Amino acid sequence: MEIVKDFKDYEIIDASNGKKYERWKDIYLLRPDPLVMWDNGDLENNKLDAIYHRSNKGGGYWESKRNLNTFQISYKDLKFNLKQMGFKHTGLFPEQAINWNFMREKIKESKRETKVLNLFAYTGAASLACLIEGASVVHVDSSRGMVDWAKENVKLNNLEDKPIRFIVDDVVKFVKREIRRGNKYDGIIMDPPSYGKGANGEIWSLEKDLYNLINLCQELLTDNPLFFIVNSYSGLSPIIIENILKLTNKHKNTKITSFEIGLPITKNNLNLPCGITGRIEYE
Repeated sequence: MEIVKDFKDYEIIDASNGKKYERWKDIYLLRPDPLVMWDNGDLENNKLDAIYHRSNKGGGYWESKRNLNTFQISYKDLKFNLKQMGFKHTGLFPEQAINWNFMREKIKESKRETKVLNLFAYTGAASLACLIEGASVVHVDSSRGMVDWAKENVKLNNLEDKPIRFIVDDVVKFVKREIRRGNKYDGIIMDPPSYGKGANGEIWSLEKDLYNLINLCQELLTDNPLFFIVNSYSGLSPIIIENILKLTNKHKNTKITSFEIGLPITKNNLNLPCGITGRIEYE
């Protein structure tokens, strides 16, 4: 497992009985996490600005003790706008700093023009990481709301004049069009959901569609690419992602890895798993 240890504006202070007590800069949240299967005492006695309550009927709601319509945090030289979203989210997954650092280093080391494709791109943290290192980015998500949020984050970081294209579209349809157009990328990132609907109602199923999408994306890579990254929060084994990458990879001299990513818990020196990553590095 790779652990993010340098995120000064974010911290899991404690975790117990299916909940995690977090600090987002100067804001303290209590959110559900099903992987917290241990009892470390009651967390609701801590300082709290908001609590997310799960509903027995699905979903849930925020109970806020101060106005948190929008708040900001930073990671190194990157800034992010956050909001209280449905289903407990804030618009950022801090554990992904593992991949932001990796991509930035690969782009910086290449010392050449780099073109990156970010699929299921959400609010754009990975896009920002590539953009700030001088890469050109194509940011694709089927949700117009998420794309608008990503635009806010680009503006927040004063990167509006940098080469980024925002696309609201079904990811699979977009990739097929890019193949027909002959467009190529030096790096590809994807963070596919377990299930989703495209911009025009297209159905996405991770189990049925992941292999085919990864296989298609291999056709979009340049002859000398830098990286290919697949993230998942769907409970897959890292070996499944690694196997797919090995079977679809069309380049020689590659390093293919897969691993859990996670965050430290300050109070008791434990680590909380937060999904998996599979990577191809090209030599």
